[in-house]
Amino acid sequence: MAVKYELIKVCKQSGARLGRLHTPHGIIETPTFMPVGTQATVKTMSPEELKAMDAQIILSNTYHLFLRPGHDLIRRAGGLHRFMNWDRPILTDSGGFQVFSLSEMRKITEEGVQFRSHLNGDKLFLSPEKAMEVQNALGPDIMMAFDECPPYPADYEYVKNSLERTTRWAERCLKAHARPHDQALFAIVQGGMYEDLRRQSALDLTSMDFPGYAIGGLSVGEPKHLMFEMLESTVPLLPSGKPRYLMGVGSPDALIEGSIRGIDMFDCVLPTRIARNGTTMTSGGRLVVRNAQFAEDLGPLDPECSCYTCRNYSRAYIRHLIKADETFGLRLTTYHNLHFLLQLMRDVRQAIMEDRLLDFRDTFFAKYGLHDNDKGF
Repeated sequence: MAVKYELIKVCKQSGARLGRLHTPHGIIETPTFMPVGTQATVKTMSPEELKAMDAQIILSNTYHLFLRPGHDLIRRAGGLHRFMNWDRPILTDSGGFQVFSLSEMRKITEEGVQFRSHLNGDKLFLSPEKAMEVQNALGPDIMMAFDECPPYPADYEYVKNSLERTTRWAERCLKAHARPHDQALFAIVQGGMYEDLRRQSALDLTSMDFPGYAIGGLSVGEPKHLMFEMLESTVPLLPSGKPRYLMGVGSPDALIEGSIRGIDMFDCVLPTRIARNGTTMTSGGRLVVRNAQFAEDLGPLDPECSCYTCRNYSRAYIRHLIKADETFGLRLTTYHNLHFLLQLMRDVRQAIMEDRLLDFRDTFFAKYGLHDNDKGF
């Protein structure tokens, strides 16, 4: 197999698991958070900066790279690793979520999805076989099966038909995957907010023996408690000897709660997206540094943070940069947010090792100001 999951320890207090994911480009300590590099770059960050904050794996977007610059060019460049100068593991999603979320004009058939490019309106077609062709050319360590992500809310029959099509597409992806020796293909469990459909999807996909399994279709607008209920009914059905990936989740509370429920991998654009609005995550909760109250605040974003931003720059300076539309301000807030979540996952792993993850969660939530998980980060 291209990747192998190694279980290190199960937390006696919470049931969370500590592990290592062995890949062709290095070992990933789990549970882990993956910064998102949609266009083969994590916005405003260099690969060297990501390494400095110890990002072990990043995610890139199949849909966007398929449209621009094109997978053939990236293949000729030696794959994503060489193209973007990143020598650590990479995961690419299937492109399915963007096809369904970004394109107003689309037609879903058994064969695949006809859609229009959001860049120029060109008619395009993406199928399970095409998604495999593109990802094989991109060359990530981990690639995702082509799936449909149903919206929330959605009626039972729609979700049932959708997940059954996703299962058939997953089987086609397995057959079309040309590089199983050095690229691991993960399946994506769907089923909306219906426990029996989640169970059906998990059982159907695990019977195909994929190297890893993702849980998709969550964090799409549903209350947090409902997401956690779906995790609790789905994760136990996934193989304990393979990695489990919760897609599109990156708020601090969800990272901790997801880890408690047995998730190994997370990704989300949240830390980079909110950073561009001057919003940061700190040990004391959310801080909007562009607010007027910080105009003369010469303290760091987070006195407890050891990141490059907090060691060197004040809230007042960062606010000035953002108000002046200086890119460096966005780089500083982005660096801090990514460092914050990567440090959080290091703390989670340490708490698992010491059998105290539930205690860690309670202390973190109290300090962060999280009393109702449905209210987000």
